Amino acid sequence: MDEDAARERADRAHYHVRAQQRRQEQESAKAQVLVDRFVELATKAGLPTEELTARPWSGSGRYRTGVVGWYLRRDQSIGVSPAGGYYVLVVPPERFGRWRRVPVEPSPPPLQVGQGARDGESVALDVLLDMRLQWGST
Repeated sequence: MDEDAARERADRAHYHVRAQQRRQEQESAKAQVLVDRFVELATKAGLPTEELTARPWSGSGRYRTGVVGWYLRRDQSIGVSPAGGYYVLVVPPERFGRWRRVPVEPSPPPLQVGQGARDGESVALDVLLDMRLQWGST
């Protein structure tokens, strides 16, 4: 009886994990459409791209990434490449990171940027992208 109950709990937990993964994939697919539209509008508007840099979790300084694109936030913590890649530009501290390129990989974009962060740091992706287009090349 205990094995059956444990198996049932494990099956339920697995079901909920799969359901959460499906929700995240659907959310990212919707968010990617917004990012792709932003890239199209930013390119059409002639917004200049630049090499995106990442900052370590702790400490100061910036690391070169080799990724070219646009920053979405003024604190330069999120970026988008012309290919539609979404980059979180806060990374673990890297030994000699200031002198070498630090690799960053694109991640699935969320519909709510900064979800779970402190008050005022969370913003809907569509709002953030519109703000970035209005921000222009300054």
